[in-house]
Amino acid sequence: MFEETANYTFETDKDFDFDSMAQSCLEDARKFHEQYLIKGQKNDLNNAVDNYIDAIKFNPNIAEAYYRLAALLWDKGEINLNSAIEQCKSAINLSPSNPNARIYAGFFLELAKNYDDAEKEFKAAIKLSPFKSARSRFSLASLYLDKMQNTKINPKDFSQYLYYMLSGSLTVSLDYPSLKMIYKNLSKNISLAFYNFAGGFLEKTKNYTMAVKAYDIAADATGRSEIFYNKIGDINIKEEEISEARNSYIKALEANPYNKELLLKVATISQVYFENDVDIPIDCYSKLLEIEENNAGIYYELGHLYLKKDDYINSINAFKLALEKDNSNPFYHNALAYSLVRAEQYDEACEHYKFAIEKNPDPEWTAIVCQALASLYYNVFDDTDSAMDLLQFAIMLDSSNDEVFLELGDIYSDSEDLDSAIKSYCEAVKLNPKNPIAYNKCAMALWQKDYLEEAIIAYNKAINIDSGYYAAYNNLGVIYLDGIRNLKEAEKLFKKAISLKEDYVMAHFNLGRTYAVLEKNIDAAKEFQIALDFNEKNQELDSESIKTKLYELFEV
Repeated sequence: MFEETANYTFETDKDFDFDSMAQSCLEDARKFHEQYLIKGQKNDLNNAVDNYIDAIKFNPNIAEAYYRLAALLWDKGEINLNSAIEQCKSAINLSPSNPNARIYAGFFLELAKNYDDAEKEFKAAIKLSPFKSARSRFSLASLYLDKMQNTKINPKDFSQYLYYMLSGSLTVSLDYPSLKMIYKNLSKNISLAFYNFAGGFLEKTKNYTMAVKAYDIAADATGRSEIFYNKIGDINIKEEEISEARNSYIKALEANPYNKELLLKVATISQVYFENDVDIPIDCYSKLLEIEENNAGIYYELGHLYLKKDDYINSINAFKLALEKDNSNPFYHNALAYSLVRAEQYDEACEHYKFAIEKNPDPEWTAIVCQALASLYYNVFDDTDSAMDLLQFAIMLDSSNDEVFLELGDIYSDSEDLDSAIKSYCEAVKLNPKNPIAYNKCAMALWQKDYLEEAIIAYNKAINIDSGYYAAYNNLGVIYLDGIRNLKEAEKLFKKAISLKEDYVMAHFNLGRTYAVLEKNIDAAKEFQIALDFNEKNQELDSESIKTKLYELFEV
């Protein structure tokens, strides 16, 4: 005989009490929510959110869960204002007589600057619960104050503000939830006030070390790390401890990842002091976009950060999104054009440069844009005439820009109009006598015109300004080698260039030529071989020309 089966009762969906589970989750959510409001702890926030969500899963008809969940998700930065308002409207549809749903809806409508609809919701809450309407009345008073601060001051709004502030004060004794929260907030505020006073006193006496310690203790004791780490960061800035300041602001952001002020502080510090660390400011600006999705300036900053990462696709997309918000901004067009050039999308880049030039917000800035477009025309499209026209226009806009004269000189030099090239380079030297590149370019043109003494003077000027300018040493060495046959001086100059840049192919090649003339064939072969090896990577010269010189050393 088989043993008789025990009489177990199996739980089925029909036996499962969803309402009871929903109520249990709601109670837990309220508890965590209240703790979060008092202490500001992130764990309480997350637990409250999870329990409100579970409550809705078990019973989708609990209005309270919707509006409270909306408030917490907004605090976390996980929903925008429109979504929060829709959540509150869902709660109102489920429970039209719930005054709290109306208060929450009014709060979010006020944030969205929809004052009329917010006012209707607050008044509806008062009507639904006239004897326990302190919160509704204070909310209405806050609305009128906010409205007056953001629009023209209206006597009617001011009188309404006074009325609801006074009536709220009179009815607060009948509103138990308000009294309860006032009591809890009072104890919390006393603690906050104590630490703020202590830290503030220490700051005023410039005892910053002790102030930081006080705020650090306060962050743990009160759970308001967002407030106190922000203060620590501000002290770090005063003390010029930039890295510590950024770390403090990042700690503050852990409590509230969508604090606009903190996000801007971290992004700005990172951009100014940590130029190569672009991921942190990118993350900050991405979060700011979730708060201000129509802010063109944020997209503009993101575009530049992606450029630093050589992420041209995201850079282009960011600048295009900035232009969607503000299509008439010449700076956005210029930035997009630069990104397009880096991505080798030259035709589209030209159009955006042209737009920026047409707007001409500032002559000096526009001259630089003209120079950029001229370079594009000359180097990419081989359109010398358009390039020169743009450079001449740039000179008209800003005749003090030495870079424009240098670029104009380069075009003349390439066109073998050496007289015009020398004239342009000399203009650049006059405008900026401390620019070694201008002297170097001018010297090269003078050398090509056989003005050897003038070229030597110009090269020496470049070297005197920048003692590490290896190209000037090499170029001056060429004059001594090929122009006046001072081989000893040429050798010294080429060696100096190599000491400044070990893999300088041209200097090794020219030193090899010098040794060849001195009939030091072994030394010459060694330099030609070094030049050949480095040239595989640097591609400064035609490798065949180096090989030819090497083979000539041992021809019979």
